Amino acid sequence: MRVLVTGGAGFLGSHLVRRLQGAGLEAVAPRRSQCDLTNQTEAARLFATVRPDLVFHLAAEVGGIGANRANPGRYWYANLAMGMNVLEASRLAGVGKLVMVGTICSYPSDTPVPFRETDLWNGFPENTNAPYGVAKRALITGAQAYRSQYGLNTVCLLPVNLYGPGDNFHPKASHVIPALIRRMSDAVAAGAHEVVLWGDGTPTREFLFVEDCAKALWLASIRYDSGEPLNIGSGREISIAELAAIIARLVGFRGRTVWDNSQPNGQRRRRLDVSGARAAIGFESKVDLEEGLGRTVAWYMATMPARERTASLTGPAVMGSAGV
Repeated sequence: MRVLVTGGAGFLGSHLVRRLQGAGLEAVAPRRSQCDLTNQTEAARLFATVRPDLVFHLAAEVGGIGANRANPGRYWYANLAMGMNVLEASRLAGVGKLVMVGTICSYPSDTPVPFRETDLWNGFPENTNAPYGVAKRALITGAQAYRSQYGLNTVCLLPVNLYGPGDNFHPKASHVIPALIRRMSDAVAAGAHEVVLWGDGTPTREFLFVEDCAKALWLASIRYDSGEPLNIGSGREISIAELAAIIARLVGFRGRTVWDNSQPNGQRRRRLDVSGARAAIGFESKVDLEEGLGRTVAWYMATMPARERTASLTGPAVMGSAGV
């Protein structure tokens, strides 16, 4: 079986590639410099060269609240273009199965908790990440259309916020957990007595350890064949303030947390109904949040060069507390 993983060199993709290799499969994981999936010609050339039987579409342009606010047009265009080109290239190449990774940012801003897959179309996504969420939601419709007209076996998964070793810790583009880890470890290194975080700390989020998500993708590729999207998560939520307190303890920050209420909170609550994934593919998360955070902090401290952990407390690195 020939397997293609778009975004395979990225955060989730690298973990998925290792899982595929552990199952005895060889996955092709081109970098963006090798193929720009927003270009239809380049996407078609990639598929014609690899001739994959199974495709995981993970490639995306995404970030936290600040990055979404700075790049609404780019995030809408790039994610929509990549998904459309992968769908069409999969059709033309006769791919046996396509697993597309969406986002819970596609859910309406006022979705009742827990989010159920049937709630997906009941309103407009939360404004801070709506262009990204709308693009990903449109691709679900595209996947269903290709299934109906061309018989392309495409399944769509909706993971919650991911975290773990190998995450993006860039001060302007990271999601909430890596942003908090970097922010607070910078404060420890600088001997600072406070950190400033966006919002008021009350929004809740659900998190899934990246290795658990990679397992869910693999299970879906062999056990799931429905056109209906499927939630992938842990089913547990935590407030941003509680999350910040745990990370502060793990990195050894004993200072004060200051909440900047002039900055957006993002969606008030996020927690998925994950009963569908349990029933359909037998997936349940295994790594609890505190264990996963400890492993992520340890990886960051051991891997990131000292120059990447220098203090940046007066610049634009104040993180978006709600992430995406």
